[in-house]
Amino acid sequence: METLQRTANRGSLSTGYDIDNSVKLEADNTEYLYRVIASGGNRKTWTISAWVKRTEISDASHGGGHTIFGVNVSGNEGTIVRFNTGTTAATLDTIQIDIGAGGTLSRSHTSQVFRDTSAWYHIVLAVDTTQGTATDRFKLYVNGELVTSYYSRNNPAQNFDTSNNQADNSCTQHIGAYTSSGTAYGKFCGYIAEVNHVDGAALAPTAFGEFDDDSGIWKPKKASPTYGTNGFYLDYADAADLGDDESGNGLDFTEVNISASDQATDSPTNNFCILNPVYQAQATKYHTVSNGGTFVTGNQSGTAWDAVAGTIPLFKGKWYFELKKDGGSGTNMIVGAGGIDEHLYNWRTLTTITTGAKLYFSYNGTIYANGQGGGASWTDNDIISIAIDQDNLGIYYAKNGAWINSGDPESGASLTGANTITWGTSIPAFNVANNVGGLELNFGGFDGFTVSSGNADANGYGNFEYAVPSGYYAICTKNLAEYG
Repeated sequence: METLQRTANRGSLSTGYDIDNSVKLEADNTEYLYRVIASGGNRKTWTISAWVKRTEISDASHGGGHTIFGVNVSGNEGTIVRFNTGTTAATLDTIQIDIGAGGTLSRSHTSQVFRDTSAWYHIVLAVDTTQGTATDRFKLYVNGELVTSYYSRNNPAQNFDTSNNQADNSCTQHIGAYTSSGTAYGKFCGYIAEVNHVDGAALAPTAFGEFDDDSGIWKPKKASPTYGTNGFYLDYADAADLGDDESGNGLDFTEVNISASDQATDSPTNNFCILNPVYQAQATKYHTVSNGGTFVTGNQSGTAWDAVAGTIPLFKGKWYFELKKDGGSGTNMIVGAGGIDEHLYNWRTLTTITTGAKLYFSYNGTIYANGQGGGASWTDNDIISIAIDQDNLGIYYAKNGAWINSGDPESGASLTGANTITWGTSIPAFNVANNVGGLELNFGGFDGFTVSSGNADANGYGNFEYAVPSGYYAICTKNLAEYG
């Protein structure tokens, strides 16, 4: 059963401690960070803490798992904490813990699965193999709570020396993957923030977070541990050096296929909308979500259509995001917003829509609102802006910065026909057809396409190509707490 815990952090709390940045990692691009362990530390006792947001799940093509932290050793037996994405159904999307060194390996899988792509998880693995009680030799915490239920649990032997903090056998610490003979495996898909590694202490999660007094939600706090020889702290605040260690030890990581553009403002204290890979409109899935939940492509030839929705519904307020069409042999794409209960798959037929979806159709530039048309043509590399007014039930579209159908989101002009909303709650949604290429999204937390100008909303959130209309805001939880 999936765990959608009451303590899941969706970034909507005023925490008193802000995490401003994360790093976006994409398995398809083999993006990860690493450092070779130069000085030996405590191999028996250590802690790794990280905040993570998944954007793809259950994909065996990524090498068996989405690795948060991994330490390789000769013989490919090492230390790993990752979400399992292998071919065994019973362990799919569980957290897998490998505690090994050389030819010895203890492997465990949680009973719980972790498929919530709308929230941030806080993962803490505390290892102390000196403990006499076997189940105390490693402790896994998720969102401040000790995991006690395991599909399979294999505890390391007492006083076992793990590969972590080992300075020989080419041992290397990794964030977002692990390597063997120079090849990366288990590549992560999503965002990772606020990584703390402590050499020499097995810490409780309260060293890094706390429960909110009012809501009971787990939230981050400023950590100040004694890091030890191989301890490090990655905050991803320097876009030019995303592997920068801020612990004081100077143990910087090397970035692999990572650039400044992979820095994100999607974080545990300000969670942005992304595409939801879990949403499936048909029995057979005909689309793929990637690149930090900002890219969707059709992956079926013929006439198959499939819909994908965002992770954050909109109940009130005024909201803005952008997107761009990216190549492909087909031309048919539909973008816009739908009612939260609408069967989005029906968008493919347009005339069957009965609940009032507003759509911008890429084939002929038509805005469809229950059959009403209008708009302008749309082709590759055109940027479409979408402004959703939940307060006045309106939706507006711009092509390359020019609002079409005489729409004016700021004044509410032309709020008729194709621009009106007839449902209560909106959700950003998109429909792709066959080999259509893809849609690149920018909800503001991570730029799914290159932004050349850079415009934030009035609260300073988001990074957009065009100016955000006055009174409209990026779809993120800090804005939602104020306006949503």
